Amino acid sequence: MSVVVHAARVVVPMTAPPIADGAVAVRDGRILHVGDRSWVVDQLAAAGLPFTERRWPGALLPGLVNAHTHLQYTGMAGVGRRQYDGFEDWAAAFNVEYAQPHDWRAEAADGARASLVAGVTSIADVVTDIEAATALEDLGLGGIAYWEVMDWENAAWQERGRDQVLDELARIPTSPGAGLSPHAPYSLDVAPLLELPDIVRQRGLRLHLHLGEAAFEGERTAIEPVPGLDGVVGVGHGADWHLANVPSFRAMRALGFGASATSFVDRLGVLGPDCHVAHGVYTTAADRALLRARGTAVALCPRSNAVIGLDPPPVADYLREGSPIAIGTDSLSSSPSLDLMADVTALHRIARAQGYRGHDLHERLLAAATLGGAHAMGLAVGPDRIGHLAVGARADLAVFDVDARTVPDALAELVEDGAGRAVATVVRGQVRVLDGAEVAPRGTVPASAVRPAPTHGVTRPPHDGGDPSPAPMEEPA
Repeated sequence: MSVVVHAARVVVPMTAPPIADGAVAVRDGRILHVGDRSWVVDQLAAAGLPFTERRWPGALLPGLVNAHTHLQYTGMAGVGRRQYDGFEDWAAAFNVEYAQPHDWRAEAADGARASLVAGVTSIADVVTDIEAATALEDLGLGGIAYWEVMDWENAAWQERGRDQVLDELARIPTSPGAGLSPHAPYSLDVAPLLELPDIVRQRGLRLHLHLGEAAFEGERTAIEPVPGLDGVVGVGHGADWHLANVPSFRAMRALGFGASATSFVDRLGVLGPDCHVAHGVYTTAADRALLRARGTAVALCPRSNAVIGLDPPPVADYLREGSPIAIGTDSLSSSPSLDLMADVTALHRIARAQGYRGHDLHERLLAAATLGGAHAMGLAVGPDRIGHLAVGARADLAVFDVDARTVPDALAELVEDGAGRAVATVVRGQVRVLDGAEVAPRGTVPASAVRPAPTHGVTRPPHDGGDPSPAPMEEPA
């Protein structure tokens, strides 16, 4: 129950103004006080609480929240170091590497450690192979492990898919949190997309899916004839496609309907405040309005989009329109690193290039990398809340070495050039990383002593060697 005061030149609580010469008092893994250093020290003295103090250089933030990644693909970094000409080009390279032998659990643990070194303390981790599901729990990180479900057609889903998902979901660790990730609207038919949200919501869990990542998910507005349908014509983006009883997103497009993937999943009841999506690159103003109306946050992953050869996300539009955003690295199979601050810097550059001139850009992007990610996973409130420095919250902290002496200059330095600057990471009040080296928390079991996780089949029917990525989608002529 001893108190530790973490003091820094700049403290950024996220739910209060930044504090010059600030401090955070921590007791028993929780935040006890946040404020000016002198005020925090006075409060402890008045309460008769002895304390020790750590003076940190630079800026003290809440632990960063990576709102979308796949830790198990950390061993596939060779794929992410290349440049691609689009989604299909990248998927082909991914499939080759994914088919090679991998120790998914060990590689996920490596990704969790790299995240800690970069100041990340909580993660939305999408798990494709069950061996990787324990990475967050094993490393003591916060967040949610989302079990990924993909490649189920309607008949197979009704025959065995539902039961298989329920069986596998029971094996996902509930610590720190569990959820389901219906992979994407183009990789699941209508029946599983309708039922998976119900399975999640009956259990009080969370949803997370890829949405608007590839260009073929965007809205099509052209009205074109559809060959072979006896004169039936494509009716464009405004049609009531659901009245046609289409079995899937792909079938809807093949029939000539132009609805976006966002409006498609919205009609099926997937979106909501218990759901957040990743990428959101190919979205219209109407799509973004739908996401806001449903309370669904978007995790932007700009460096991953650039590696794959996609357009940059419309971050300026999200900001101007008031959409809730978070930030993710995606995995090393499509990104150069798991350093979330590099994606913050990329979003700053993109927002300015897209014409965003607001003076609040630094603050809003830092909030997206912390409080925004916590909000996306439903973890910004409650007894184990993360993403901000407030009394009673989990004492997850990240320290960044910045030279600036004033608050505005420190925030600018962090956002515009923050990659590689994390010097310390604190999880539940314990220093876990110091100067780039991992520090084992007190009372933990060495990784070599942790029992291997049981191996179970992935939640998808076998096909083409278990390829987890979507087949290329052909747009109708």
